[in-house]
Amino acid sequence: MEEPLKDFELEAWGEGEFAYIKQLKAKEVAELFPQLGGLPEGIDLYAVVSADGTPMVLTDSRSAALENVEESDLELVTLH
Repeated sequence: MEEPLKDFELEAWGEGEFAYIKQLKAKEVAELFPQLGGLPEGIDLYAVVSADGTPMVLTDSRSAALENVEESDLELVTLH
């Protein structure tokens, strides 16, 4: 069984091949997507984030985030 990647290992690979999905609260969304404002507190959103930490997509469901990873031909990795 492969060991999960650590953040710094994933960053070294750069973007374009690998991504991860991160569940976010409204406050965290504002940090990653500053152009979005006025999100109601208490909602969970999901971001597809490239290997270098760049947020790529924001959606309201994990399944939509997974679809985006697949459509973008990215490999989904797990961080711990």
